[in-house]
Amino acid sequence: MSLGRPSQAVFLQPPAATSAPFANRPSPVTSVTVHPIALFSILDHYLRRDEKQDRVIGTLLGSRQDGEVEVKSAFAVLHAETTERVAVDMDYHRTMLELHQRINPREVIVGWYSTGANLNTYSALIQGFYQHETAPHPAIHLSLDTDATDGQLGVKTYLSAPVGVTPKLENCVFTPVPCTLRYTNVEKGGLDLLTNAASSSTHLAHPEREMEELEKAITDVVGMLDRVLTYVQAVLKGERKGDPAIGRYLLDTLSAEGPALGRKGAEALMGSQLQDTIMVSYLASLVRSQVEVSSRLALVT
Repeated sequence: MSLGRPSQAVFLQPPAATSAPFANRPSPVTSVTVHPIALFSILDHYLRRDEKQDRVIGTLLGSRQDGEVEVKSAFAVLHAETTERVAVDMDYHRTMLELHQRINPREVIVGWYSTGANLNTYSALIQGFYQHETAPHPAIHLSLDTDATDGQLGVKTYLSAPVGVTPKLENCVFTPVPCTLRYTNVEKGGLDLLTNAASSSTHLAHPEREMEELEKAITDVVGMLDRVLTYVQAVLKGERKGDPAIGRYLLDTLSAEGPALGRKGAEALMGSQLQDTIMVSYLASLVRSQVEVSSRLALVT
């Protein structure tokens, strides 16, 4: 994407005077977690870029808590780079931010992303701009290697630190921060669908039906329960040494559904949810049939 003449781009030039984006910084971030939706948005932006663009940049949105930054989504930002300067469309950035916060008001700017394996000379200037946007918190920089130089898509996150006696935007060093991928149950379903489609020799014309997805989910749950039951029985028989961490995790998981749920209660809960799913699927089929009949009658008349 190019900026074009009507764009209200602001050219980022190294300031002559001392800037203070690094002043009064809070405690450094200890870890960063990234959700798949953010990575998919970055890849989509890269695939839709102009052919002359070597890399694309954008804004990262998420949350912060106890030294951990969670990147939940991202959106593209128009920019242009030459050998002499870099231009970032700040008006476009703030308009997109306002639209995103109308949908998810709890998400705030946590940093920015770029594609490519290496940081170039303008990365420090762009980092300085996002430092102002995230102040007083530090801005996270996420680098996505779309060229797969290591045989896979490399995701790296960085923090910036000032260098020199007089801190300036262009004088900083990027230090890596541990980064992990985290996904919710809803996102896991989408990832499983993409993984199955990539590994399958036949192309899926459409996603699987609701009942097929429910059947797979139930099969997965049954498999997990069998693994847990095998582990618990082995520990009770003394065949395997118990892990306190696993025990606490199982206790917390079972307590989340109620301590007095029991087997009959679990079966009743599963049965009611299954009936609701079947009813919704049945009603959806009725609505689909009604729409098809109405459309055919409209063509006849």
